[in-house]
Amino acid sequence: MSQAFNAVEQQARLEERAAMALGYARRAGADACEVGASVDQGVGVSVRLGETENVELSRDQSIAVTVYVGQRKGNASSSDASDASIRAVVDKAISIARYTGEDPAAGLAPAELMATDLPELDLHHPWALSVDEAVELALRCESAGREQSGITNSEGASLSSSEVVTVYANSHGFIGSKRGTRHSLSCLLIAGSGDGMQRDHDFTTARRAEDLASPESVGISAAERTLRRLGGQRPQTGRLPVLFAPEMARGLVGNLLNSIAGGALYRESSFLCDALGETLFPTWFTLGEQPREIGGLASAAFDADGVATRDNVFIDRGRLASYMLSAYSARRLGLESTGNAGGAHNVRIEAPTESLDTLMQRMGTGILVTEMMGQGLNPVTGDYSRGAAGFWVENGQISHPVEEFTVAGNLREMFAGLQGVGSDIDRRGSIQTGSWLIDTMTIAGQ
Repeated sequence: MSQAFNAVEQQARLEERAAMALGYARRAGADACEVGASVDQGVGVSVRLGETENVELSRDQSIAVTVYVGQRKGNASSSDASDASIRAVVDKAISIARYTGEDPAAGLAPAELMATDLPELDLHHPWALSVDEAVELALRCESAGREQSGITNSEGASLSSSEVVTVYANSHGFIGSKRGTRHSLSCLLIAGSGDGMQRDHDFTTARRAEDLASPESVGISAAERTLRRLGGQRPQTGRLPVLFAPEMARGLVGNLLNSIAGGALYRESSFLCDALGETLFPTWFTLGEQPREIGGLASAAFDADGVATRDNVFIDRGRLASYMLSAYSARRLGLESTGNAGGAHNVRIEAPTESLDTLMQRMGTGILVTEMMGQGLNPVTGDYSRGAAGFWVENGQISHPVEEFTVAGNLREMFAGLQGVGSDIDRRGSIQTGSWLIDTMTIAGQ
């Protein structure tokens, strides 16, 4: 794949296209303009029951233009980056801007916040992978899982590899680009039959192909996760401690970040409006981001506004120390951008950690949640209720699988009731955390 996709040439081309759009927008009467352009290429394959099901080769490009005429904003986009198409996109954006209402917060981020230091973050590692090789890897993954005793069926294994080049430029004279890759392999298996059937999966993802887990280990892990769910029971309704597995704890961190994002705050649709400075977590808990981490899955030297990224601490020893702001949301709130247009980057937790076994011993009797279904969050009140599955823990030991129950609480109370963080850190995403032990939640079972 990498031989047919010259990322350096694509980057130069996108930068030239962005510069053309900016120049034309200025001549067409825009007071300010910003351009985002990208091109990506990928291969994806899926197999099931030893046979190839799907092969997808993709190549996409886009160019989006946002113009400002006074305090009026218009944007338009196209998948065609030809000269004529770019002129048409700019003209359309200007036409839209002239009919929109004035917005005092509209405009580019301040010029002095633009990134000037653009270090190499080691994000681009193409994989010269043929379709036949991709299929072979997926087949090896599924076969290793299906060979495990007790596995009765499969929903297949999938492998994907993608390469992307993105460019952002604006009329401050800023232009920034980045090249990146992402490779992943997953497997989903079935055990049991009829009403007793269970399914589960596992996956691996990385920027470098050599950092992926082996196909066999992914398949075997998917089988083990599936088999341990057999014989699930509904737990009794009550108030119990809950231990969220790392994949589930990651969702709680996502809920926190969504609640301190500028868009939710200025719309007053967050339970953490006006909570800056309040203590939300125990004092031993700190959470922040490291945008310029070398090789990170969400590393970036600049955000979607061109603002230089920086290490931010959102929760400092339990206290809400910072919101997560773009240039626009910062203006709406009377604050300054935190370099988070487009979201958070490489979220990390600083806290004393304990093994999963130790956390279960501390919990005594409760539930280990390994899967959740549905949304179940009221962002205005923080009320939280999700369908769940996992394991009943008795006297600090896993007793049996449980399913078809609901865990409910309020995020403020859950954050304040955090008892411990696990050392079983899941590093497969931009949010990295171990398990979370919450002191008590409502369990609605039978």
